[in-house]
Amino acid sequence: MDRGEKIFAGPRLKRERKALGLTQAQLADALGLSPSYLNLMERNQRPITARVLLSLASTFDLDVRSFGAEHDAQMLADLKEAISDPALEGLELDLRDMQDLADVHPRGAEALSRLFRAYRETQNAATDLAARAVEGVSPGAGLSPLEEVRDALDDVKNHFPALEDAADSLRARFGEGDNIDAQLRAHLKQHHGAVVRLYDDEVMGGALRRFDFHARKLLLSEMLEPAGRTFQTAAALVSLELGAIFDEEAAKPQGLSASARAMFRASLLNYAAAALLLPYEDFHKAAEDTGYDIDALARKFSSSFEQVCHRLTTLNRPGQSGIPFFMLRVDQAGNVTKRFGGGVLAFARSGGGCGRWRIFDAFRAPEQIHVQGFELADGQRFVSITKAVTHALAEGGAVVHAVTVGCAADHAERLSYDLAQPFTPTGLSCRLCERDGCAQRAFPPLQRQIKVDPNTRGAAPFAF
Repeated sequence: MDRGEKIFAGPRLKRERKALGLTQAQLADALGLSPSYLNLMERNQRPITARVLLSLASTFDLDVRSFGAEHDAQMLADLKEAISDPALEGLELDLRDMQDLADVHPRGAEALSRLFRAYRETQNAATDLAARAVEGVSPGAGLSPLEEVRDALDDVKNHFPALEDAADSLRARFGEGDNIDAQLRAHLKQHHGAVVRLYDDEVMGGALRRFDFHARKLLLSEMLEPAGRTFQTAAALVSLELGAIFDEEAAKPQGLSASARAMFRASLLNYAAAALLLPYEDFHKAAEDTGYDIDALARKFSSSFEQVCHRLTTLNRPGQSGIPFFMLRVDQAGNVTKRFGGGVLAFARSGGGCGRWRIFDAFRAPEQIHVQGFELADGQRFVSITKAVTHALAEGGAVVHAVTVGCAADHAERLSYDLAQPFTPTGLSCRLCERDGCAQRAFPPLQRQIKVDPNTRGAAPFAF
């Protein structure tokens, strides 16, 4: 890298600082800068020089390549969706305009992205209300709390050092033994005078976990699988012992609605429970040793496939990071019910996904793990690992989800999974993909005009 090179990447620097759990004053001191100068860099009013980047690399073991002329993939995907909306037709905005906006005015780009998503969600809500012919009810406005929480988790790469340290300290207080479920129960009994009891759904009233403070009992649903029971026991324990840390961490994200902040705190509780059951150093080493074999990790840590996938997205400790993974969970109707890792793979905020991404194969063969390499229109390549997971229902039957994790294809050699098939051309969604001739296309691209030729019918349902 040229030592005279100047890079404006303030928002990325700010995200890295937050991921490290440092204040501006602390990071400035570590880099030999004044807090005021660091503040100017984070606001893109001063460049990040090569000297600063090298200091970041040597002090915090950060990959300085992420500060280069690389745009935030999720932000650009959101902006592309915004400028493709028919409401902006005629302005002739293109992706280059959006890249310039993100580079020069990142807060303005974030504002535009949020405004568009609020507009789209309001439209969807109004459409739903109209379809149901409900009168006198306002659809509301703004981002959904779920999207707010997902963005807040992405901002810190879904990694919370304070929770990792607290979980390690708590586990160090456990007695000897390999049975983590027994250790959790013993700790609850010894330090909180509480016992764990299983009850049927009629007693639980649809809840999976409930703590009875009066009777000093942790009530768990019989519907839970063994790994789920252990996880819910861990969640109850961290809720009792780490409440102050949850409050502190939940207060950090700016601009969250009250509902989103409550949901964010609940996410932190689940994060800490996973950190307690799958300790960072042990889990990271096992992941590297097994080639990130999810089933092997689930057996080793007595966890479920989904719990391991979730934990893989959190291995972002500086100097001891794992492969950067994204995670997605979808139901059989295509609804996204869980999502992490927007910094790895950008996600479409609205509309369906790509039919060429074979996530739904898992529903047809739920006993198998489905591995696929796929390539986006801009040439980025990824590897996804998908499996169907089931949860029993009290009324009978089960709910089935497809859970997938994935990473950039650059990391494929570190995986134990074999890519037997060539990379499949895919897109984020039909409305954002401009590939020609795709027979699985459901909608034309938003920024392209449909071309109708009465004398020609191609394999794709739309020409443009």
